[in-house]
Amino acid sequence: MTDLEQLKRHYVARHPCVAIQTTEEEDALQLAGQLAVEVGSAVWIWSSSSGLYDGLLAGSKPLADTTAPAAALYKLSTMSGPFIVVLLDFCPLFKDEKLLRMFRDLIRKAQRDGGMIMLVDAAGEMPAAVQAVATPMILALPDEAELEQIVKAVLRKVNETMPIHVVIDANGFRAIIRNLRGLTARQAQQVIRDTISHDRRFDISDINQVLAEKRKHFQSAGLLDYVECPVDLSEIGGLERLKQWLKQRERSLSDEAVAYGIPSPRGILMLGMQGAGKSLAAKAVATSWHRPLLRMDVGALYDKFIGESESRLRAALRQAEKMAPIVLWIDEIEKGFASAAAQSNDGGLSKRMFGSLLTWMQEHRAPVFLIATANDIEALPPELLRKGRFDEIFFVDLPALEARRQIVSIHLSKRKREPGKFDLDSLAEASAGFSGAEIEQAVISGLCEAFADNKEVDTGHVLKAIKSSPPLSVTMAERVEAMREWASGRCTPAD
Repeated sequence: MTDLEQLKRHYVARHPCVAIQTTEEEDALQLAGQLAVEVGSAVWIWSSSSGLYDGLLAGSKPLADTTAPAAALYKLSTMSGPFIVVLLDFCPLFKDEKLLRMFRDLIRKAQRDGGMIMLVDAAGEMPAAVQAVATPMILALPDEAELEQIVKAVLRKVNETMPIHVVIDANGFRAIIRNLRGLTARQAQQVIRDTISHDRRFDISDINQVLAEKRKHFQSAGLLDYVECPVDLSEIGGLERLKQWLKQRERSLSDEAVAYGIPSPRGILMLGMQGAGKSLAAKAVATSWHRPLLRMDVGALYDKFIGESESRLRAALRQAEKMAPIVLWIDEIEKGFASAAAQSNDGGLSKRMFGSLLTWMQEHRAPVFLIATANDIEALPPELLRKGRFDEIFFVDLPALEARRQIVSIHLSKRKREPGKFDLDSLAEASAGFSGAEIEQAVISGLCEAFADNKEVDTGHVLKAIKSSPPLSVTMAERVEAMREWASGRCTPAD
């Protein structure tokens, strides 16, 4: 059902008041005009700057002495017959009790004579008396077909004033369209303009720019953080089994897969030691599927005021759905919901929060792929491990020999060194038991020592750094072994 069809249904059903909370005021005004034409009604629009004016007559002059809200409501109360009224930014004015009374009288007139009052407001905070009679309505966001037309129109328009170079294949174009979902038409237009303004090009590399611009429209008070990801899976060493799983399910994100009967992937749980590479695994998902990666700060959810923590969680999940399609990463999930697995002294807050998360995981329909990572298996609530909560549970172990070789090569390349000039086999063997993060630090330490000696870094410098620092797997050998034993037969190895 389109926005116009939905609004018309409310009108025909004699809903006296419809509340539209939106920042896209022009869309709401256009919708009101379309409804008026459809039903053959007059439409009056009020704002504090212009007063009351005819919404169908282009360039119509406002009625005299109607800028004051009370004067406008009085004028409307004297008009005969059904009509549509659009009140802009009116909700904050309900603090005036006399004005609230006049508004309720106007609602009664609309119920008696027909017509509709539309409250269009960005905040949408209303007193109980207004909420009781106002039917909430959310303007639909453009779908992928509409976004495609928007992007093409912007590219043509910009090209008319200054030529741009478009070099993108069908898959890349679809990826950019997918990442524009969750934006209004106006926002999508602005994002594309911002993306092509700096280099007058439109190509596959603009995906990251689109995501960065999109993120600016969805600031969430520190609850969701945008995480930069590698542009290619070749920048991530190891995790071959996870990469294969992602490749198999990439097509499951398409409409063809849904028609085939395959449900869209919903999420994975990744267990492993701290520093073993779970963060990289989360980035691998976002990179493979060309989706933005947002990390939820579980600690920021908890608030000292009763009820605020639950509302913060709901707000963060709504925010994630607005930005969809995305990958949502909840890091160290056991720390945020550990008390849900046992008796706690937080008054049941953790259990309620955890219950809200489980309900959302089960019922959400937006294309949000959830990645939960955990270091402490014993602290996880058993409900989270139940079959069906996640598409797969992966165990991210310390990198094996070939993975360590890849990791050393990647970190040398990142620091503008030619990997072929190093003995990668020796470095991979020497770093047995090291995590990817520890290997990176060894490369950095080798660079620092060579720089201090005014020499070019070589295999010896990195080997020395590796041998001088025992890895976490040595200092916490018992815990590593216990985790591996638990994961055997319960999880799918990520590598």
